Amino acid sequence: MSIISSLSPRAIAAPESGIVEVVNYARGREGLLPLWVGEGDLPTPDFINQAAMQALAAGETFYTWQRGIPELRQALSDYYARHFGIRLPVEHFYVTGSGMQAIQIAVQALTSPGDEFVYLTPAWPNIAAALEIAGARSVGVELQFEGGTWTVDLNRIEAAIRSKTRGLFINTPSNPTGWTATKKDLADILALARKHDLWIMADEIYARYFYADGRAPSFLDVMEPGDKVMFVNSFSKNWSMTGWRVGWIVAPPETGQVLENLIQYSTSGVAQFMQKGAVAALNEGDTFVQSNIDKATRSRDILCNALIATNRVETLKPDGALYAFLKIDGVTDSRKAAIGIVDKTGVGLAPGTAFGPGGELFLRACFLRDPAQVEVAAERLCDYILKI
Repeated sequence: MSIISSLSPRAIAAPESGIVEVVNYARGREGLLPLWVGEGDLPTPDFINQAAMQALAAGETFYTWQRGIPELRQALSDYYARHFGIRLPVEHFYVTGSGMQAIQIAVQALTSPGDEFVYLTPAWPNIAAALEIAGARSVGVELQFEGGTWTVDLNRIEAAIRSKTRGLFINTPSNPTGWTATKKDLADILALARKHDLWIMADEIYARYFYADGRAPSFLDVMEPGDKVMFVNSFSKNWSMTGWRVGWIVAPPETGQVLENLIQYSTSGVAQFMQKGAVAALNEGDTFVQSNIDKATRSRDILCNALIATNRVETLKPDGALYAFLKIDGVTDSRKAAIGIVDKTGVGLAPGTAFGPGGELFLRACFLRDPAQVEVAAERLCDYILKI
């Protein structure tokens, strides 16, 4: 028996990231404009770094609270009061080692091997992979695309629900499409979950990146006590902390001991000095987050206006999130196109094949970057598009 064949079949079946494949192909090239991954171009701001460094210098390097330090859980409660208009007690909040780990823990809490979870696709590939690695089955329901706009069909969601379905994964605003659920969409999805006694795993990481002003609609706007909704989130996008790997879960307090146990048996908690940086992000970072939103708005307009003007790209300015999801005339293999585009233009895009059913003909560009850089990227892309 070979070394590989002796590993777990679920581990062997874990797919290579189609995004990382392109990143690894062109990483480090001179003059590269990397729009392929979901992060901005700014490092973590100094007020966050200083808080973490001060805690590190003070010796805050021991084991700590599995659910998160009290200051951070309180800061999360205060953050939701400011931006979501709801005061949730600290018992609703659980700190995790990244948004990805928040998803993994939620999957472990909500599914058993053989269960099914419905998600909307095209989608960030990690949710389907997390479900499959855990032994559950991911069931994709395609968003509808017409005239550059993405919409959800509730009937398609209900048709995918079967006896083994445990829940619905809803990411809004969506990575990669930018689809953003209306308050009515969320109310309808929640009613469907209630009807079939399902959990909702709500990924609202991009809620602040909403271009109709304010924040995007949230399940918090429509849910009632007793609803089975578990939120997964991350510090990565809002506060330029992608490399920190700190996230959180918002869940009914009744689940607290289960979630604490799952954290214990995975990472045993997030380093306390990193959590102190996260406290500073929440308590002092509203101005920084708004500056990121303002930058994303300007860069979105630059990139999408230029692409649309070619008359060879099918897309519209997304309502939310950080991505232009674009369909170029004549492109039938987005993986091959992403490789070709980085070779010929020096612009890194993520292939739509990485995002599952419905994404195959698309490419994703993250526009949370300096508008001047995005303008150069747009010029290079448009020149390429008009020549193919």
